[in-house]
Amino acid sequence: MPVPAPVAALLLECIANRDDMNTATTPASRWLFPGCRAGQPFRPDHLSALLNKVGVSATAARGVTIRRKLLELPAPAVADALGCHDKTTARLRDETGETWSRYAPGDHARSPAGWVPRATGDS
Repeated sequence: MPVPAPVAALLLECIANRDDMNTATTPASRWLFPGCRAGQPFRPDHLSALLNKVGVSATAARGVTIRRKLLELPAPAVADALGCHDKTTARLRDETGETWSRYAPGDHARSPAGWVPRATGDS
């Protein structure tokens, strides 16, 4: 998954210095947070509990991330991409105030003849 350069550097450092990589099931794991079972990551609830211990609310962070994506994409596209329920993304979309009422799915790579972009303040 693409991440910004400063975050990528931190993730690569984390991968290079992971603890508990000497067990029989995880020495060559490609997961950032390998689990106890071979080829499996940490369970989401276990990782969430660890994040909560250091003061990071995984639930709040997930909600913020989804809301940001909803400002860029319509709710059904976000739901499909993130594996969320469409009702969840629709509710969060309503909270952001974005309706995507003018969104037209399809190929937008080509502009129709005579098309002129709107002013920056228009949505």
